[in-house]
Amino acid sequence: MTTTAAFDTATTDAVAAAVDALAGRRIAVLTGAGVSTDSGIPDYRGKGAPVRTPMTVDQFLGSDAARRRYWVGSHLGWQSFAAASPNTGHRALADLERRGIASGIVTQNVDGLHVRAGSRRVVELHGTMRRVFCTHCGQVFDRRDLASRVEADNPWITVPENVPLGPDGDVLPESTEGFRIPACSVCGGMLKPDVVFFGEFIPAEKFREAEQVVRTSDALLIAGSSLVVNSGIRLLERARRRRLPVVIVNRGATRADARATVKIDAGTSEVLAALASALPEL
Repeated sequence: MTTTAAFDTATTDAVAAAVDALAGRRIAVLTGAGVSTDSGIPDYRGKGAPVRTPMTVDQFLGSDAARRRYWVGSHLGWQSFAAASPNTGHRALADLERRGIASGIVTQNVDGLHVRAGSRRVVELHGTMRRVFCTHCGQVFDRRDLASRVEADNPWITVPENVPLGPDGDVLPESTEGFRIPACSVCGGMLKPDVVFFGEFIPAEKFREAEQVVRTSDALLIAGSSLVVNSGIRLLERARRRRLPVVIVNRGATRADARATVKIDAGTSEVLAALASALPEL
């Protein structure tokens, strides 16, 4: 087996075991924030992850002050978040899909990097930061266009330099005083990013799409997720009920290590590249 990184003995053996488990099978892929750390977007729970108090959907919908805080922080981080590029891991998964080995990607990420890497069948479980919609009339807006509007309405805002970016593309604002909250340009209604906030349920049709990816596959590869979010565990259990091999790639422990066929405790970029280079054509 040829790999693209110098692994220690334990990791090399684990990658070889993963190739044996996955070879000759159509693979469903589930990814989490750990896949995007090499693109400069921090994860939520990994070592060195920033301390964060996520905004809940009730706070966002119920408070002008909360929405103001959200939109200031999100706008300040948007430029860096949108400028992030797909990394080796994203490209390896896109390659597996092009070769017919990966049947699709279910991602918990909202950064859109799988799509930009060239993956075609991507189920964005938690939505995407690329879109914003009106909670009143349903009109959808491109986030880039909204950013231009925010800058025009708030010309005093300057994007800070060398400020840590949050996992959701936000920056903790020093002040929100005087900020004009963006509103729907069609009806004046409340705008919300097209993402699932904490305390909000994943749309049923979106989860059915994710289940379909697993249902039409012969194995499950989980990369960069600690599986703390229940949606990931539910998909894992769908695979286990069908006795599919499950490979987990993640730095540190996950909730499902004991249920994995193979667990690889290593960086996702290097391991996914190694798997892509080693897995044979179907």
